[in-house]
Amino acid sequence: MNEGCIFCGFEKGKDREILFSSKSLIAVQDAYPVTPGHILIITKKHRNDFFELNGIEYRELQSMILLAVDFITSEGLSPEGYNIGMNCGSAGGQTIMHFHCHVIPRYSGDMKEPRGGVRHCVAGKGNY
Repeated sequence: MNEGCIFCGFEKGKDREILFSSKSLIAVQDAYPVTPGHILIITKKHRNDFFELNGIEYRELQSMILLAVDFITSEGLSPEGYNIGMNCGSAGGQTIMHFHCHVIPRYSGDMKEPRGGVRHCVAGKGNY
């Protein structure tokens, strides 16, 4: 547990409802969803980013992403695509320095031109 980290302690049900969990990870709805159904997968133990995950956490992440997709559709949502991602380090856009993976459902018309997806993280570089 890292003092002052807003994600440390979530595994105890603090602050948000846990949607589902594994041995090492929990899933919660994003407090500021980009689209309906936006889910965060968060490590129970404090890890700064993806590169600090241990082998078990890394393997469980794959299963949890699939569970997130199943959960989203079980809630009656019908996404036509997904963005799955994580920001690593301040230069990568990370603002909460505790590992979390975004599972963002995408819907036709949710933005004007989705082509390029995450390539747009650097302004002006996503178009090809």
